[in-house]
Amino acid sequence: MPAPATAFRSTEQNDKGIVLRKFALLLPACLLFLFAALAHAQQIDVAVGASTPYSSATNSAAQGYIPPAEKGGLYPTFTGDVLFKKNNRLGVNLEIAIRAKQGLYNGYQDFRPVFTDANALYVIPTSKKTKAELMAGVGLETVIFYNHFGVCNSAYLSCTTYVNADHFMAHIGGGVRYYFWRRFFLRPEIHLYVIPNNSQFNSDYVGRAAATIGYSFAPR
Repeated sequence: MPAPATAFRSTEQNDKGIVLRKFALLLPACLLFLFAALAHAQQIDVAVGASTPYSSATNSAAQGYIPPAEKGGLYPTFTGDVLFKKNNRLGVNLEIAIRAKQGLYNGYQDFRPVFTDANALYVIPTSKKTKAELMAGVGLETVIFYNHFGVCNSAYLSCTTYVNADHFMAHIGGGVRYYFWRRFFLRPEIHLYVIPNNSQFNSDYVGRAAATIGYSFAPR
């Protein structure tokens, strides 16, 4: 017997719920991290921007299922940095990049990847207005696959129209920060993810090119 109409939620509603839940899970950790870091912080930076991933495609001419390359699409990016006292060069970094619109996986299924990582950060001043940044850390790739038909639970009046695939990943990256006005800066960035067993896609290596705009706070 089909579930009542009130039990269904649209894909868009579920989609918004996924994103909100991810931010809700990250928020407590970020707040704890922020409060702990403030006591030792020399500088705090926040930035938003856009990015796109790139990866190699398969060279196989075989027929049938071939995992696609993980590339293309616009990814809004959110980052936060804390630089510690004394030399103002060492710090930590948190970032998340999520695909803005659903992609089409192998031409038949909607999907959306999310990259979340935490890193050690090293900053090298190169001039009065520019700084080079190097980072390395670990994180999680979450690939959300959407279904056109949901599995509904009438007791909770809700349906699940998506499946998550989570993968541990290692991350390295770098960028150049340019202060164009007071404490506001622009930062072109490049990132590389090593994702073992990234079975949904052709390669375990995914790059991401990004550009962010941010602001630096000096607590003391």
